[in-house]
Amino acid sequence: MSESLTPEQLRSLMPLNVLSEQQWRELRSQLVPQPLLAGQVLFRQGDQARLTYYLLAGELSLRALDGGQQRVSAGSEASCHPLSPSLPRLHEARALTDASVLALDSATLDRLVTWRLAYQDLLLELGQDHDEVEWLERLLDNPLFAKVPPSNVRAMLGRLQRIELAAGSVVLREGEAGDCCYFLYSGRAEVMRGADSALQVLAELEVGACFGEEALLVDRPRNAAVTLLEDGVVLRLDRQDFFALLKAPVVAEVSLAEAARLLASGAQWLDVRLQGEYERGHALESLHMPLQLLRLKARLLDKARTYLCYCDSGKRSANAVFLLSQLGFTACSLRDGLDALPAVQRGALLCESGAGYLARTGGRTERSR
Repeated sequence: MSESLTPEQLRSLMPLNVLSEQQWRELRSQLVPQPLLAGQVLFRQGDQARLTYYLLAGELSLRALDGGQQRVSAGSEASCHPLSPSLPRLHEARALTDASVLALDSATLDRLVTWRLAYQDLLLELGQDHDEVEWLERLLDNPLFAKVPPSNVRAMLGRLQRIELAAGSVVLREGEAGDCCYFLYSGRAEVMRGADSALQVLAELEVGACFGEEALLVDRPRNAAVTLLEDGVVLRLDRQDFFALLKAPVVAEVSLAEAARLLASGAQWLDVRLQGEYERGHALESLHMPLQLLRLKARLLDKARTYLCYCDSGKRSANAVFLLSQLGFTACSLRDGLDALPAVQRGALLCESGAGYLARTGGRTERSR
């Protein structure tokens, strides 16, 4: 196999299945299966490479330090999840037949998943009184927003200034200093460079496009002009707001030892990963509230209790802590997430599997099955 994966294949892999097609395009260069010959080792115990592996075809074995062995076949439930995700690796992975695997940069995948789930929460909130969710989705797919911490996006949307302009209006002029950037809300716009006989049309902007941000990021004059081709609306974001919103908020973090002390005083683990990730292993009696549904379900939590949020890398849990803090809850994030824990500690923490626990009104906890 050497061709890129199809959308159908991507939708079978967790957590790739939550990403948008725009995000899959960002991963395009990595979405190429790699061959593995029978007997070949994919990784060994103790491997530290920050890669996420999936089995796409064939069979392989996962052998643990104690000699225990698990056989994984392509198409099985186990193959839909990353292979031995803990670092350092807890297993040696060896192909039992000719096989193919997918290897993705773990940091990139985690960033995309965190972003997608965080802004799903935003769409859920705004969609209740916002008639143009489709436009908002196109806006949030803009590469600029990948640079903005998800917890800041709501604030950014609140600072956009709406400006209605007639066809022919020049929104940006080449050579001017950059004091803001814009988003195209409606209409069509053209990007041009040069003048008179040297004039070049560089691109036509689509609704949701951001323009003018490059001059802010590199602190140089505008390198092109933008003109509306028809009546339209642009949304302006001032320079000071732009840079303020690129900064990640500070959230409370705790080590595993500090978390243990808080648990002894009545704190509660809160797992903000996806359902499939949670069911494969979670902390003892931890509540499950995936990040994209946290705002919706937070009313079930107890404001008198401290919640200890965790995920694999710490990014999703940091967003969860920020959100809960805004809603009046006391919450902390497990510092650097599960991936930063030594294998023994991670294994001891993720000691339960299955559907787990649910929160009822007022923070009452019940076993889900």
